[in-house]
Amino acid sequence: MNNLFKAITLKSTGADDIFEVETIQNLWSGYGKIIRYGLKGADRETVVVKHVILPEHSNQPHGWNTEFAHERKIKSYLVETVWYDRWAHRCDDSCRIPECFAIESKNDEIMLVLEDLNSSGYPRRKKNISLKGIKVCLTWLANFHATFMGETSEYLWEVGTYWHLDTRPDEYKVMNDIPLKKAARTIDKKLQDSPYQTFVHGDAKLANFCFSSDGTKVAAVDFQYVGGGCGMKDVAYFIGSCLFEEDCEKLETTLLDFYFQELRMALTKRNKNINLDELEADWRALYPVAWTDFHRFLKGWRPDHWKINSYSERLAKQVVESLTN
Repeated sequence: MNNLFKAITLKSTGADDIFEVETIQNLWSGYGKIIRYGLKGADRETVVVKHVILPEHSNQPHGWNTEFAHERKIKSYLVETVWYDRWAHRCDDSCRIPECFAIESKNDEIMLVLEDLNSSGYPRRKKNISLKGIKVCLTWLANFHATFMGETSEYLWEVGTYWHLDTRPDEYKVMNDIPLKKAARTIDKKLQDSPYQTFVHGDAKLANFCFSSDGTKVAAVDFQYVGGGCGMKDVAYFIGSCLFEEDCEKLETTLLDFYFQELRMALTKRNKNINLDELEADWRALYPVAWTDFHRFLKGWRPDHWKINSYSERLAKQVVESLTN
């Protein structure tokens, strides 16, 4: 950590000194690291620093080393700084996120000094999850979507999610599924035309949720692709990150019923003036469309990906046929 960033970390946390504890992870494509630092003389023991170092060119895995991809990644980090600066304070305990103590940028480096969720009661990360755990995350998503329902995503992604069609021209270009390729723009428009727009997390996979020790509470991290959109994008993507195809199909109705129950309660709590029946009808119909939208991305990005399964193919075929008709 350079002297400027160290000074900012000390000032923002009230610490006398800091020391590196561990590297939590390297950022995608070699754009920096997320590091846990210990604090001396502060009212907390640790913080997490997301230190972004922007290279001149990206080193994307799977061969996507284009200048367009590089610029998209740069924007994603800038969006995250705006998120923490302007919007994050709106999230309460029902959609818990880490507190941000400082944001700084200099030359080609960006630093976020964040609350260490491990020390704040969210130490568990899960690779496999029970139905109960899935519902905890769906409650988080419902409250997040309710909080930002009807907001304009100023200075964030106009359309959230890392797989949005306009930000993935390279992957779209190489798609071999011609019917899906032809329908891609219509699918995107269908999602954007929903009268019920909110903020979507944009990368709401299981790995970005931090659980309490007993698994009853959850917090979310990684807001590089937060922006406007239909909440079904997050819900479909999250469910797909947790379950294999058999359970995706088997539990679809159960999980959607639960999500909309939570969304109704969250919107009522926040006094949002929305016809809840119309919202639910609109978004339920868009669930397979949102699923197909992500499926479209995978078919171009990694056509051998394990998430491209018979359930996704069948759902996508039904959506494409319905839109064509």
